[in-house]
Amino acid sequence: MNTFSKLIIGLGVAGLLGGLSSQALAHDEEALREAPPAAPYIKVSDALPLPEFIPGLGMLFVDPETLPAGPFLAYDREGHLSATIYMTPLAALEAGTAFDGMAVGLHHVASVDVYYNAGHPGVDEPHAHVVLFHDNEAKARLSP
Repeated sequence: MNTFSKLIIGLGVAGLLGGLSSQALAHDEEALREAPPAAPYIKVSDALPLPEFIPGLGMLFVDPETLPAGPFLAYDREGHLSATIYMTPLAALEAGTAFDGMAVGLHHVASVDVYYNAGHPGVDEPHAHVVLFHDNEAKARLSP
């Protein structure tokens, strides 16, 4: 990944995190704490050729209208919301697309991971995963 791409991702993540607070209060957080979340969210593994539980990401649900960026709600094996994930296409970021006002599953974020993904079913193009972990143990619960 070139320096420009890294800068764009960094700026996009900063903007994304800065914009979370305005959208974060726009939903009933309690209703999302346990899987499955209500409509319009769908289980990703029911719509795409993906396993029900993806190691490192968990059991994913998404509102199809928000694709490709999400948010994807990531639940652990016990059905507890552990992370909110965004999958922002690199080409869109490089073209200047802003992903503003994106929802967040839970208002508390304990840590954030950002990493490159070359593509997978559902988001076929290269993209950045931005993972907001909602508590200190969430990352471990989503691991294999």
